[in-house]
Parts: sequence; C-alpha cells; structure tokens
Amino acid sequence: MDFAGVNYVAILAAAIASMMIGAAWYGGLAKLWMRAAKINENDLDQSLKLYAVAAVCQFVIAFFLAGIISHLAIETPWTGAVTAFFCWLGFVAPTMTVNHRFQGEKWNLTIINAGFWLLVFVVQGAIIGWFLA
Repeated sequence: MDFAGVNYVAILAAAIASMMIGAAWYGGLAKLWMRAAKINENDLDQSLKLYAVAAVCQFVIAFFLAGIISHLAIETPWTGAVTAFFCWLGFVAPTMTVNHRFQGEKWNLTIINAGFWLLVFVVQGAIIGWFLA
C-alpha cells in the first residue's frame, strides 16, 4: 500500500484520528466555539454531508502531509510531528489569522480553530512518521 513513498494506511489512520480529534475538540469546546462563531444550535446542520466533506478534507490534508514527510525522508513520529507543526505554523495559522481579521472575527475563534488544526497536523504528522519508521 505504497505509492511513491506515500503509505495509504498511514493516511487513512491519520484522517480517522483527525475526525476523532474534531469530535473531542469541538465537543468539549462547543459552547465557546458557537459563541465565538456567532452561531446557535439551530444554525448547525448535522447532515452527513458536512461530516463527509470534513472526512474528505482530512484525507486530503493527510495525503499531502504524507507526501511532504515522505519527500523529506522523515522516518520517526517525532520528526513527522515537528514537520507537520512547521506546516501548520507557516501555512494554516497565518491564513486563518488573516481570514479571521478581515472577517471581523474575535481572537477567541481564531485560537479555538487554530488549536484544532494544530492538533490535527501534529497528530497526523506523528502517525505518518510512525508508519514510515
């Protein structure tokens, strides 16, 4: 299950772990997040479509992160996590910060969402690095 150094089992495991992180993160911070995002429970569409989109996006993130980690010949969970952290720090956090500032969102929404994506990237990087070890 390997294509050009990319392990699809690792990608699937990373994507599944990300969905679990999302459930725990936003489940635990639901009230704070909804208040920061200016939404209420009635605004949330709990359709399977949303979760399908999230799952596909988590898979895409894991796929490209695996490509970067494989390309850099990273072979440990620690170096996978560190590489993923720098991807988050260089691409995700600044992008989210710019978008939230222009959208007039409060910093607490940025911190909640950025914290989630930080966990996702670090865990995905560690999982992918572990599979390559």
